[in-house]
Amino acid sequence: MTYLFPDSVLLIFCKAPIAGQVKTRLQPALTSEQAAAAHRQLTRMTLERAFQQPLCPVILCCAPDAEHAFFRQCAADYPLNLTNQRGNDLGDRMQHAFVEALSHYRKAILIGCDCPSMTTDDLRQALTVLKNGNDVVISPAEDGGYVLIGVTAHQPILFSDMPWGTDSVMAETRRRLTKTGLNFYELEPQWDVDTIEDWMRYLNRQNT
Repeated sequence: MTYLFPDSVLLIFCKAPIAGQVKTRLQPALTSEQAAAAHRQLTRMTLERAFQQPLCPVILCCAPDAEHAFFRQCAADYPLNLTNQRGNDLGDRMQHAFVEALSHYRKAILIGCDCPSMTTDDLRQALTVLKNGNDVVISPAEDGGYVLIGVTAHQPILFSDMPWGTDSVMAETRRRLTKTGLNFYELEPQWDVDTIEDWMRYLNRQNT
């Protein structure tokens, strides 16, 4: 395949859709099985958008590992590679993913698998930002985190001792970026599916 950004890679973080272990904040409005089904649906949505244009190679970073049948099916349905997430917390896992990716590619962007507002054009813009010479590209989330981050070099300061899961992640990341003097670009804010209200928002978008 001929890619638009052959020196870049898209990393997609995803958990295995195991009932009771994914999208738990959608419960009790949804059963654990329904929450797992929602997770699978969102992941498929993300993969569809990743391949709408021939942007760059795609790696699905799997937790707890890539052996789950859902991941194997994704690899059969899409031209992607599978890898295991490694690390004790989200920051560790992101660092490991970027270190490995940047040993093979000059640029890497990382997203989750549950952001309905992110389009293929948003991914293309993020890759273009890095191609144009920025050190970091990032897309804030409405809840105070972020839904996309991309780098051209390993940046451990962005992932160590971060208050993951809180509404101050983006603010702290922005503070660290400014302090280090890295050249960074912020994309438009996005929203992801964490709560039942987010899930209903997604479903309403699907019906319009």
